[in-house]
Parts: sequence; structure tokens; C-alpha cells
Amino acid sequence: MASSRPGHKPAQPGKVYGAPGAGYSGHISLITSLALIGLWFLVTSAGWVRPLFLPSPFAVYDKFVSAMTDGVANSTLTEHALASLSRVFGAFFLACVTAIPVGILMGVNRYARGIFDPPIEFYRPLPPLAYLPLIIIWFGIGEFPKVLLIYLAIFAPMAIAARAGVRSVSIEQIHAAYAMGGTRAQIVWHVILKAAMPEIFTGMRIGIGVGWTTLVAAEMVAADRGLGFMVLNAAQFLASDTVIMGIIVIGVFAFAFDLLVRYLEKFAIPWKGRV
Repeated sequence: MASSRPGHKPAQPGKVYGAPGAGYSGHISLITSLALIGLWFLVTSAGWVRPLFLPSPFAVYDKFVSAMTDGVANSTLTEHALASLSRVFGAFFLACVTAIPVGILMGVNRYARGIFDPPIEFYRPLPPLAYLPLIIIWFGIGEFPKVLLIYLAIFAPMAIAARAGVRSVSIEQIHAAYAMGGTRAQIVWHVILKAAMPEIFTGMRIGIGVGWTTLVAAEMVAADRGLGFMVLNAAQFLASDTVIMGIIVIGVFAFAFDLLVRYLEKFAIPWKGRV
């Protein structure tokens, strides 16, 4: 029953108590971010931590400007970023056109599930560094092994998410579509695929996150530029300002792409959470 007290808005139908976790949290995230940055300023300005271990925000910003203009590790920051972006997004788009169809096929066909499920479930828990030496032995130290390592890390979560999306489709929807004369191909395209889209987008977000975490391992393979290479190279010389600057740049790129996928998700599947 809606409250009659002055200043209280009447409760919307079905939301008397509110859904768990409902409500806007952007202002809380902003306050948290500002508090963490303020703590960083406080710790470094007070000298509680040596600059070798935690440089000040001003030092990191100066290194960012220097990397953009003069460069670091024989390349500018832009060149490092473009090299890493081409590897991550190349592997991501390759995974999209292969992992999603494989996951859907695993969900609708038991033979495909029996073929693809064992190898995917076997290598999925393995850290990329575990099979990196084997990739080097098989494919050398060129550009292809770097992209392949990131691709393998992205492929498994995207395929599993697509399969889970297919398995979550309501059997009543499938029966209703068949009752209206739909063919098997039409059921897969118009019913199963659309119902699985939320899980597929979740798999894309997880996959690109895994791709960025695998970037540093991939650029250990005889790379001469890239954000991961830049961070590893700086760590060898204890240049913590460059390390932190590189970590921030990687985080900004990863977060920006995650926001892009969220926007595309709202555009592509506006019914998510409403049906």
C-alpha cells in the first residue's frame, strides 16, 4: 500500500519493497574513485611510501606526457597502445565469429557438445602462461602466437556463455514456435538466438576482460612494442611510474570497451530484465 505521509512518493506497482540491488550507484562509484585518488595523493605527499614503490600522481602524469611525446622503450605511448589494441581486438573479433557459433551449436546439438565440450573444459581453467611455451614451440615468436594466445583465452568463456544462453531458453517458447509452424532453422534464429543474447553479451564482456589480462603474457613473446611490453620493460628497470602509468592506460581502455559493450547490449536487447 502506498505511503500517505507528506514527501513520500507512492510505490510503483510491483516495487513495494524494491528489487535487490535496485537503484542508481553512479554517485557512490564517483565518490569511491575520488576517495582512492585522494588517498593516493595523501600517502605519496606525506612520504609514507617511498617513490620507488608508489610514485605520486604528478610523477605518473609527467611520465604519461613524456611517453606521449618522447616515447618509452623505443616507441611512443600511442604506438604501444595501437600495437596492443590491434592484438586484443583482433583476437576478440576472431573469437566472436568462432566462439559464439560454436557455443550455440553446443547448446542445440548433442554431437557438437560432445565434440567441443571436452577440449574447451580441459584448457579453460589453465592459465595462459601454462600453454605459452607450447605455442612458442609450435608457432614461433612472431605476431601470430601473441594473437593466438589472447584468442584462446577469450574463446572458452565466450563459447560457454553462448551455450549457457541457449540452454536457458524456455521450452514453452520453443514449443509455441513449433506449434505456429516454425522450422528448426527459424527456431534457432528467431527464438533461441534472441533468448541467448543476454548471456552472449555477458560472455563478450568477460572475454574481452580476459583478453586484456592475457595481453601482458602475450607480449612476453619477443615483442618490441605494446602496453604489456612497456610495463614489463619498465619493471626490469624499477621504473614504477611507467608501470603504474601503463596499468592505468590498460585499465582505461578495458573499462571504455566494457562501457561500449554495455551500451550495445542495451541497444541490441532492450527487453533484458523486462521479460
